[in-house]
Amino acid sequence: MIKIAFFLPFLGGGGAERVCLTLAEGFLHHGFEVDFVLARKTGRLLKEVPIGAGVVDLSARRTLNALLPLAAYLRREKPFALIAAPDHANLVAIWAKLLAFSQTRVLISNHIFLSISIGNTRKIQEKIYPFLLHLFYRQADALVSVSRGAADDLARIARISRKRIRTIYNPFPLAEIARQGSEPPSHPWFAPGGPPVILAAGRLSAQKDYPTLLRAFASVRKIRPVRLVIMGEGEELPRLLALADDLGIRTDIDLPGFMDHLYPLMAHCQVFVLSSTWEGFGNVLVEALTCGAQIVSTDCPSGPAEILENGKYGRLVPVGDGDALGRAIEDALDHPLPIEGLKERAKAFSSEQAVCAYLNALGLSLNDR
Repeated sequence: MIKIAFFLPFLGGGGAERVCLTLAEGFLHHGFEVDFVLARKTGRLLKEVPIGAGVVDLSARRTLNALLPLAAYLRREKPFALIAAPDHANLVAIWAKLLAFSQTRVLISNHIFLSISIGNTRKIQEKIYPFLLHLFYRQADALVSVSRGAADDLARIARISRKRIRTIYNPFPLAEIARQGSEPPSHPWFAPGGPPVILAAGRLSAQKDYPTLLRAFASVRKIRPVRLVIMGEGEELPRLLALADDLGIRTDIDLPGFMDHLYPLMAHCQVFVLSSTWEGFGNVLVEALTCGAQIVSTDCPSGPAEILENGKYGRLVPVGDGDALGRAIEDALDHPLPIEGLKERAKAFSSEQAVCAYLNALGLSLNDR
């Protein structure tokens, strides 16, 4: 059997990790062997590793410390391919292949809008990151980015030929998302007869720009009864609660943290909102489409405009514009788009299409087992 390995720092709750889990399930379904090679065997998504996949713990304190153990794994197991994510793990994967003198094909995947991510950090090592990418990404056997915008940005920042970077949209287990979405929501605000609920989901970080969403929600709340639920954890929670108090909306918002059962909420909310300043792709938008949710999103770099086809399947507003966001939420409440069209659009992001595209990037096909 042909073995495909995934190298990740750990299996946290991020989008890159979920993409790898979905791809792994597809590879296993088609008869490939799969290993998850983790710098640290930890993370809430460990329980979602597909049955039949191996889990290798490199027991490294940091991703960089996994270099030697990963090189040893490549020499010992000789997988046909190694798919790495996210960005720092990409470099370690390339270095491990060089160190091991391995014939393993390394595919590195870019899940972020690189220039903004680098611009928002004060760490010195992040500032030299473009130089390292330029020097070593050319050693990869395949380069994949999750949106055209992110691919353009990577080519510019790393000074790599754009022709070398494939765009493969993130895969989603659409049938499973739809199945979970059909379940009754566990949050009490989603019970029949209550005010319309606006939903957002994602880490409580500056990137997601939830303050703009709170201001937009406050403007809508002045016009009609409505509630806001933001699913996620993060360092911005105290600031968001303080702003909600200042805006006088504290009793109409809820930030319950991380929840495993998000899809029933997506299927029963009146509007799903993405307020980010930037994204690599915007996984939650595809999940919301699959659940038939009305969507309002910032037209941030990159992903939302590609997913929503420039506004055909959801409303797009400028980044940081609370007034425009509020007006778009009102419009979505008053003039919802046909649900079947939203669900049909989600089919463009099936796991089967992504599995075939990743195999093709590695020089494989479904006939290779």
